[in-house]
Amino acid sequence: MAASKAVVPGRALRTSKRADKSSPASTQSFMERLPSEILIKILSYLDASTLCCINHINKIFYQLANSNALWRKLYIVDFSKNKKCMDKSLLRMATMEVQDRPEGYYKRLYFKTVAECDMIKWTRRLGLISIHTGLPSQTEWVLRNLNVTWELTVMDKSGRESTLEQSRSQFTETSVTLCWSGGDRLPDYQQISTLQLYGVRRLACVSPKRSLMEKLDMQTLTKNMQVIGQDRLVQLKLLQPGIIIGVWRDQCSVAFIMFTLHFHKLVERSTQGSSVCSYVEPVVQPPFCDIDPEYGLHGYQLHIVLHNTVCELMSGSFSQLFCRRTQISDGLIQLTVISSTNLSQHTSLSGDITLPWRCEALQGTVENCCIMSLTLLDEFRKPFKCVTSPVSAELERTPVRYDYDGEHYLIHYQDSDIQVKMRLVWMDEQKQFILISLVVYVSVCYVNKYFSRDY
Repeated sequence: MAASKAVVPGRALRTSKRADKSSPASTQSFMERLPSEILIKILSYLDASTLCCINHINKIFYQLANSNALWRKLYIVDFSKNKKCMDKSLLRMATMEVQDRPEGYYKRLYFKTVAECDMIKWTRRLGLISIHTGLPSQTEWVLRNLNVTWELTVMDKSGRESTLEQSRSQFTETSVTLCWSGGDRLPDYQQISTLQLYGVRRLACVSPKRSLMEKLDMQTLTKNMQVIGQDRLVQLKLLQPGIIIGVWRDQCSVAFIMFTLHFHKLVERSTQGSSVCSYVEPVVQPPFCDIDPEYGLHGYQLHIVLHNTVCELMSGSFSQLFCRRTQISDGLIQLTVISSTNLSQHTSLSGDITLPWRCEALQGTVENCCIMSLTLLDEFRKPFKCVTSPVSAELERTPVRYDYDGEHYLIHYQDSDIQVKMRLVWMDEQKQFILISLVVYVSVCYVNKYFSRDY
């Protein structure tokens, strides 16, 4: 007869406890074992930021913290009294039955409205206009507080896309310079098909909002492309005003891509377009312009900044610019800002005309290149023409003035609407540049279109 197995009471108890631990119910915490209705009630006392933290605990809390019932209540409580952030249609959408909306709808609606409130709050700062530039004085501050950055999408001829986060940005008083250095992610210069620049606004708990700012066809741009400078490592190719590509010398590979953006309407262009369409400025009535028998253009103001990717070289505002009708020739209206014959107007630069650059591993400096940011205001102190672009200083063989003993340089910028000519002298003894002449030529066609007049 087989001996019966002895049963030890303590061992049986321990075995029972191990079985309890292995059951699904035992792995849940006290909170997780509560009915979902009670958990929803507990979570309803939390604010939006706490709910966002809780949904990272586990799958159960993720589902509960995204409940439409919770976020609908939060939405109505937080925004029903804030008429500036939401209109009646949004409130009506929020008060609809929860079952009529997909899961997570009210959470997305909540943070979308938060983003709109922030936009209203910060864009009010754009009403503070600088008397020197005629531009919003807090553009940089608004862009930073709206969490705006910029992305560059590069497509090659085979259709392959690469999206690059900006490597660096540098703000000045009227512009921002953006640089991308993608290394292996950038195709060879000759293989690039299109460049697309996006303003990107980062939003909490919502996908980033992208606004298309530029879409450039490289095949068209390379026809008018010009080399504006080089050093022993890179060559700078100006694709169009404001855009340069640094290409490694004797190679086709790209070292970096640089965009310079003027502050005029920059916040709107960076945030109010869509991923496929750019921001379109609203059509405004042309300002009233009294056709003066003596002057063709008068009461204008120019603000100009010369800088590079490191520091500012020169900044100045010049008012009461005019052009007599007799001086309008060849379809251009001439505004003399700094006269070569008026020595009191001549302005010194605070550094050399150079354009320092950096990519992922190397850096260098291109001589006789810098960035010009120009803002021309009309007689009503409104931005009339705005330009930001890299420019080059060319050595002139024959000096135009003999008051200065040194090498003379010419900076010549030109597009379809405006030309800028700056003449500088390098003073070897003082080791600095002197700006001795600055003349702006505005197209008569541009003026007529702006004012709806016929000069």
